[in-house]
Amino acid sequence: MNAIISASELAGDLAGDRPPVLLDIRWQLSLAQAAGAPAFDGRAEYAAGHIPGAVFVDLDRDLAAAPGHRGRHPLPDLAEFGAAMRRAGVSSGRPVVVYDGGQGWAAARAWWLLRWTGHPDVRVLDGGLPAWPGPLSTDTPDPEPGDFEPVTGASGLLDADGAAALARSGVLFDARAGERYRGEVEPIDRVGGHIPGAVSAPTTENVAPDGRFLPAGELRARFEALGAAEGTEVGVYCGSGVSAAHEVLALAVAGIPAALYVGSWSEWSSDPARPVAAGPDPR
Repeated sequence: MNAIISASELAGDLAGDRPPVLLDIRWQLSLAQAAGAPAFDGRAEYAAGHIPGAVFVDLDRDLAAAPGHRGRHPLPDLAEFGAAMRRAGVSSGRPVVVYDGGQGWAAARAWWLLRWTGHPDVRVLDGGLPAWPGPLSTDTPDPEPGDFEPVTGASGLLDADGAAALARSGVLFDARAGERYRGEVEPIDRVGGHIPGAVSAPTTENVAPDGRFLPAGELRARFEALGAAEGTEVGVYCGSGVSAAHEVLALAVAGIPAALYVGSWSEWSSDPARPVAAGPDPR
């Protein structure tokens, strides 16, 4: 099953006999927030206009636990996550489509969580809300509760030790901007740099200027050139496990399975005992 869906395909599915559950995950990383400025208000953006029928899901509240020693966006409590998904109308036997404001990171986080916890049919709207050609709605739907019960994924998740090991035995991609990987700047976390052995692979290079993913063949060629050869185990991390989910999604589009280190740099760098590498060299 393709992990992404085009706006035209989504419009057709919504008009069909078995429309998907549609989730709006409006969110964005705000460096200004780290300096004390007001946070981006995804719910207000949703209220101002969304794809008809979409239900708003709050990334910080529903797709992550509270920030702490496990990072800025650690895994949510599965019972609370399941309850949030059921309130949004998610059922195991009904397709789900997720979208955000266009960056794709938040939608990918929802996609990854639902897939990792056992939902069989989840796709991301390629290009997000800006790709949607139809009218928007300000109506707030009241969906019938779903029956989705999340189960812990058997694979696809890395902890700090697993990420460190994978950087030695396979390939661990760092999805952050290159300057953060090199340690030249670090606007959020305690220290700059990267996990020793990790390879810089900014997630922004997986999409075209309009925010849509590059063709699968181009993505596969990119990742193979960075070390994701056939049979190589692949993992991804970022700052807090959000943009890395977008890279896992890009890898899925390319046909390359990958695990996600959810704690990412915000967890790794908070532990002074963890080694830190800097500069362009992985090690």
